[in-house]
Amino acid sequence: MTTWWGHFGLREPPFGLTPDTSFFFPALPHQEAQETLLYALNAGEGILVVEGEVGTGKTLLLRRVLNMLPQRWQAAFVPNPGLDPRGLYAAIANEFGVPADGTSEDLLHRLERHFIALAQQDRQPVVLIDEAQALPADTLEAVRLLTNLETEKRKLLQVVLFGQPELMARLREKGTRQILTRISFHAALRPFDRREVAAYVQHRLEVAGCEGASFSGWAERALWRVSRGLPRLVNIIAAKAMMLAYGQGAPQVTRGHVMAAARDTLAVPKRMPLAWGLVLLGLSAVAAASWRLLA
Repeated sequence: MTTWWGHFGLREPPFGLTPDTSFFFPALPHQEAQETLLYALNAGEGILVVEGEVGTGKTLLLRRVLNMLPQRWQAAFVPNPGLDPRGLYAAIANEFGVPADGTSEDLLHRLERHFIALAQQDRQPVVLIDEAQALPADTLEAVRLLTNLETEKRKLLQVVLFGQPELMARLREKGTRQILTRISFHAALRPFDRREVAAYVQHRLEVAGCEGASFSGWAERALWRVSRGLPRLVNIIAAKAMMLAYGQGAPQVTRGHVMAAARDTLAVPKRMPLAWGLVLLGLSAVAAASWRLLA
């Protein structure tokens, strides 16, 4: 039985929601953030921040950076930030292969010894924390204490916080402003514009094995409108639209398929965007005028 992606000549689904780095699309904001991170890490800076709205591709960028780190780096990835200070230290210790028992103080001293040993081998540890806006206040302070670890020459540890815009608001609060002063580099991810959405869709289709245009130009424009340029929403709506086209035996995804998929997606506002309303009104007026001329 032909799958819906096989119907379009694809080897695999092109719009999955898992952060598959083989589908990474170097749109300008993501490329700039990636280059900023790699430069800042090589410069040995302490705390780095990447912020972006829900669905802008922060986790995919995080995994992409992890995959691009040179061999001399030792990385710890913390996907669940809802931890108390001891839980955070234990999670980081586990990632670095350090015994994770004992108190917070025990773990901090053990991690410091591990980082000193890495520095003696000319290796650099880095901790990447996803969804950092969910870090409790006392755990944010624990992050600051980690970045206190240093030699006379350099920081023993670098930390990269990936989070939603609420993260920056929290860091500006009175109790966490000490962390704000330690952020040396900051990058912000924005939604894609219309041309970026079209290029993003084509990129993912090509990675999945497509050799032609599976989406019409009007479908790509509609996809940009209803997704508001958020990559996660683009993926959800595009996949549903392709399934609809497959169900109808259509060779290409049309604007109608995209709009139907958008209506079936909870994250899409149900009120039609003003611009689309004006387009449809204009088309209706043209059709009415044409009918009068023919009558």
